[in-house]
Amino acid sequence: MYGVSSMTATLKRVAVRRPGASLLTADADQWHYGTGFNRSTLVEEHDGFTSLLRRQGIEIESIDGDDRGIADAVFTYDASLVTPRGAILMSPGKALRSGEQELHREYYLSRGIPIIGEITGNATAEAGDTLWINDTTLAIGRGFRTNQAGCDQLKNLLASIDIETRQFDLPVNQGRDACLHLMSLVSLVDTQAALVCMPLLPVGLFDLLNDKGFHLISACYDEFIASGTLSTNVLATAPGKCIMVQGFNDTQRSLESAGIDVQVFAGHSLCIACEGGPTCLTRPLYRCGEI
Repeated sequence: MYGVSSMTATLKRVAVRRPGASLLTADADQWHYGTGFNRSTLVEEHDGFTSLLRRQGIEIESIDGDDRGIADAVFTYDASLVTPRGAILMSPGKALRSGEQELHREYYLSRGIPIIGEITGNATAEAGDTLWINDTTLAIGRGFRTNQAGCDQLKNLLASIDIETRQFDLPVNQGRDACLHLMSLVSLVDTQAALVCMPLLPVGLFDLLNDKGFHLISACYDEFIASGTLSTNVLATAPGKCIMVQGFNDTQRSLESAGIDVQVFAGHSLCIACEGGPTCLTRPLYRCGEI
């Protein structure tokens, strides 16, 4: 089974990639990894994360094989986008991730999941810059990882399957080298609730979420900065249930005060240092029903 058009419908099937040789031997400076990068704990942290998924009954598949020197391939969310009709191959905007979508192409072909389109030419797009607002609306962030050509191609591909898109510009924040995705600023955590970094949230997206009736939970800004934007990267596994990196207590309390069931895992080396949160570690393949 495959098909995704929600950030919060019950997660049933997901693809991950366990840390491999390219990540375990990565040059931290070259890959823009932080001082907390610790090779000795990467696999342990990833295993701790996937064990949380398994305990919730989520089917986990592995994207195996040679990662072709792409250390960031562990963050399986970005190189493709799964829709109700099949997968769209993205084209990562981080130069070191160029061609990563080919790993996903091989995976989808091996699983019989149709590929309905791909981002081509000079266009760049990462799925971290996408956000399902509802079953028929996808938000797209234009920033350093997803350029205008990527936005345009993605809009056209989604229009062909009757998905409306809304585009928003992202702030410069820490600059071109740092990772700031649309999903760095907002994570949907329930059918009508979103965790947001309010000071950096695009005004148009703020208006859209309000127009759609979302309750906005403001994340602790100090923790957002201390985490390198990762405290707001929260993976919803079902409506009102989510997973986040441990250690951001004020943000966790804000979620729990809003009635969200939060589980945490140790991820400071794998996630905070490597600029990718729990959502980034997954490629959701199948979500079903808001139940």
